[in-house]
Amino acid sequence: MKKKILLLSDDLRMTSGVANMSKELVLGTVDKYDWVQLAAAIKHPEYGKIIDLNDDVRKTTGVEDANVRLYPTNGYGDINRLRELISAEKPDAILHFTDPHYWQWLYDNEHEIRQQVPIMFYHIWDDLPDPHYNKYYYESCDWIGCISKQTYGIVHRVGKTSKFSTQTPLKDWQISYVPHGVSSETYKPLETIDPKVEKFIKGDKDYEFILFFNNRNIKRKQPSDVIYSYKLFCDSLPKEKSEKCLLLMHTTAIDQNGTDLIAVSEALCPDYDIKFTNEKFSQEQLNQFYNLIDCTINISNNEGFGLSTAESLMAGTPIIVNVTGGLQDQCGFKNGKSLVSEKDYIKIGSLHDQRLWEDKVTHGEWVNPVWSSSITLNGSIGTPYIFDDRINHYDVVKSIHSMWDMGREERKRVGLLGREYMINNFSTQVMCESLSNGIDKCLKTYKRKKPFELYKIV
Repeated sequence: MKKKILLLSDDLRMTSGVANMSKELVLGTVDKYDWVQLAAAIKHPEYGKIIDLNDDVRKTTGVEDANVRLYPTNGYGDINRLRELISAEKPDAILHFTDPHYWQWLYDNEHEIRQQVPIMFYHIWDDLPDPHYNKYYYESCDWIGCISKQTYGIVHRVGKTSKFSTQTPLKDWQISYVPHGVSSETYKPLETIDPKVEKFIKGDKDYEFILFFNNRNIKRKQPSDVIYSYKLFCDSLPKEKSEKCLLLMHTTAIDQNGTDLIAVSEALCPDYDIKFTNEKFSQEQLNQFYNLIDCTINISNNEGFGLSTAESLMAGTPIIVNVTGGLQDQCGFKNGKSLVSEKDYIKIGSLHDQRLWEDKVTHGEWVNPVWSSSITLNGSIGTPYIFDDRINHYDVVKSIHSMWDMGREERKRVGLLGREYMINNFSTQVMCESLSNGIDKCLKTYKRKKPFELYKIV
C-alpha cells in the first residue's frame, strides 16, 4: 500500500518555480506515493474547493493508480487548515517546500504535528554566512532534502552543531542531497523552431547573437546590470556587428520590487536592440526560446539554484552565471578529476571567493562563470545576514565576448555537453529518486514526538 504525502507548497498548476518543481516532484513519484497538496496562492480563486487531478495525472504519467488531490488555500495556509487535512486525509508525512520563514505557523506548532506525522523539508538556501537563525527550523524537521550542494553543507554545519541549539542536533541520515531536477523531455534540443516563435522574437531581423535573461525583475536578480553589461559588450563591437545582437528579457519590465527596465534600456542602450516579453509561456514554448537564443545569463547577487539557466542547459544552450549559491552546481566544478561533491561543501562552504578557488577548480565547457568582484553583507528582518556576491560589469562583458567568439557551431557543441551533464546530475529522475530515498528513510526511522518530557528535580 502506497504511503500518502501531504505537500505544502505553491499550487502545482501555477507557473512559479516552486510550483513547477512541486509538479515535477509529484508526477515523478506518483507510482510510489499518493499526494495531497495544500495548494498555496496569494489569493486563490478556488479557495475552499477540493480538486481531484487523478484522471489528468494518470493520463500524463501512465500510472493507473495515481492519486493527487489539491486543497487550494490563500497564502500559505494556517494550523487550523492543516489540522483539518491531517484529520481528513490521514497522511503518513508532511513535506513542505521553499523558504522556511513562509511557514512560520508550521514550526510554531511542530511539537503538536510531529506527535502525529513527520515533517520533511525540501530546502533551498542562497548563500553564506551560515544561517544560524535557521537552526530552529532545521531541528524542527525529521528530514531535510537539500536542493544544492551548498545548501547541503549549510544544513550540516548549522543543524549538527550545538551552537544556538534548542533541540537534539540532526543526524546524518536526516540530511540528504536532493539535486534540483529539470525535465529532459520538456527541455531538449529541437531540429526546427516554430516560425511564429521565431517571428515573435526576431521580427524581421537576422540576429547573429541573442542573449537571454529569464528572471524576475527584482534587485537580487540584477536585471539592470545585465542591461549595462550588454551595452558595454555592444560598445566594444563594430556597428555592423552590434546591430546583429539582441538582448531578450523575459521579465516584467516595470516592477516595484525591481526597477523600470524600460527607462534603463532607453537611457543606456538607445542604439542597441532589447526586447521585453512578459507573456505566460508554456514550458514547451520556453523550450523553443532556449533553442532559438545563443546564451542564457544569470548574474544574481545570490541564487538558490537558478531555474532558467538549468532549463537552458537541458535544452542544449550554454550559460553565463555568477559563481554564487546553487548556480555553482551548474558550473560542473571539478577539483582534480572529480566533481566537487555535496560532502566537499561541508568544509568548503562556497566557491564564490575567487581569491580562494579560481586556480584550484576547473569548470564545464558549457558555462562561462563570472566570479564576484566584491562580497558584501546584506540583511533583513527575516534574513538578518547574507552575502551578496557582486560582479564587475567588465567581467561579465568578457564572458559575453567569450560566448560570442565561439561561434554558433561551437556554442551548440558545448551546449550539448551541458545537456549531458544535466541529464546525469540534475534530471527529474535523479531528483525524484533522491527524494524518494529520503522520504523512505524518514518514514522507516521516524519516531513520534512525545507530548512532553518528565524531568527529575534533584
